[in-house]
Amino acid sequence: MLPRLTLVLGGAASGKSRFAESLATASKLPRSYIATAQAFDDEMREKIAKHQQDRGENWRTTEEPLNLCQALQSQPPNNVVLIDCLTLWLSNLLMAQKNISENSENLLAAVTEFGGPVICVSNETGLGVIPDTPLGRRFRNAQGQLNQDIAARADLVVLVTAGIPLALKGQLP
Repeated sequence: MLPRLTLVLGGAASGKSRFAESLATASKLPRSYIATAQAFDDEMREKIAKHQQDRGENWRTTEEPLNLCQALQSQPPNNVVLIDCLTLWLSNLLMAQKNISENSENLLAAVTEFGGPVICVSNETGLGVIPDTPLGRRFRNAQGQLNQDIAARADLVVLVTAGIPLALKGQLP
């Protein structure tokens, strides 16, 4: 059985989205996918199209780059909801000059209160080099804090590296 809150972490192209999708599919529950990416260029459009193709058609998809809490609250409570990804959402908030702390707190409340299981995908940003710009450091710190806050509330935290999941907290289903 899928835990109420799962956090799937990993680096870029680590297989974290594919693993998160497999968790949702294995749950046998109706599935919702909240996509936070924005297609500003051809490369991102191709990446989004590949994710959609890999996922298949049996998902209720909501594209929402900023209002993640509202998107989550609009999902059927009997669905498993996969949010992919918190990293792009946080980046979108920063670029839109939104209040990161307030939005993060609201998201923590929303994932805690949602009626069904929620799987959050996020990049682990603490393993790379220290960003050389103030904006980069602000983002890295905000991402690290959000990941820590979600992980503290999660029943299952998984790190995916090279497509291999490692449970950091809880048991893999």
